[in-house]
Amino acid sequence: MRKFKSFLDPLPRVCAHRGDSHYFPENTIEAFISASRMNIDIIETDVHLTKDNKIVIWHDDTLERNTDGKGRIEDHTLEELLEYDAGYTFTKDGGKTFPFRGKGVKIMTLDEALKACPDERFNIDLKTNDTRIVDEYIKVIRDNKAEERVCTASFHLKNLKAMRKKAPDMLTSITTLEVAWLLFRLSVNALPKTFKRKIIFQVPLQQGPVRIISEKFIKEMHKRGAVIMVWTINNTAQMDALFDMGVDTIMTDNPRLLIERAKAKNII
Repeated sequence: MRKFKSFLDPLPRVCAHRGDSHYFPENTIEAFISASRMNIDIIETDVHLTKDNKIVIWHDDTLERNTDGKGRIEDHTLEELLEYDAGYTFTKDGGKTFPFRGKGVKIMTLDEALKACPDERFNIDLKTNDTRIVDEYIKVIRDNKAEERVCTASFHLKNLKAMRKKAPDMLTSITTLEVAWLLFRLSVNALPKTFKRKIIFQVPLQQGPVRIISEKFIKEMHKRGAVIMVWTINNTAQMDALFDMGVDTIMTDNPRLLIERAKAKNII
């Protein structure tokens, strides 16, 4: 059993993006358990609100990319979603073989994930563009007494604002509009001397033409106590460069590779 006091203590360095998604169907219990057995620091995942108000683990809005089903996740009940094969399209050889097809891999609920990995920290992205997801999500987290081991993310600022109001004891990262505002203030040397709350960046190297991660960005945000997590890095050279620059956490589809690089640099 791994020991941690909270999501940020000790500082997480290795994050498995959608679980061990390089070797298992993403966002499934199989991918999560494999990642957990590697002693990664965080599992990154995504959740949607079903038609019958259940919180399920899934990235896409729709079913087509990863299952034998069709349509929007949010237009299905949980019972309907469980009929689909969540390992149906997974392949490592360009579609020659599908090793998890017909093996009973299913979409799971957030409740199941938290119970299956009780010693794991989770970074959870609220994908549903409707603040109704927030109440159901908070209930699942509290029912599992998981407040200290999760950080909530979303591309929908209204979801994060609702989270911060309804569950101020739970960590949230900052979303795209908030990142953009801080980047602008950095560019004109107008950052506040301190941040009023803990700022957790979860960002790509760059967004379109805008470079986000730089030595200046890392230095100035660290000076103000921010945590910098970068996604989704699957290249060895980029992993090494980011750790050398001082990035706190890297999210990857290949946690085995990231663990190797972190160990080589005495990061973990």
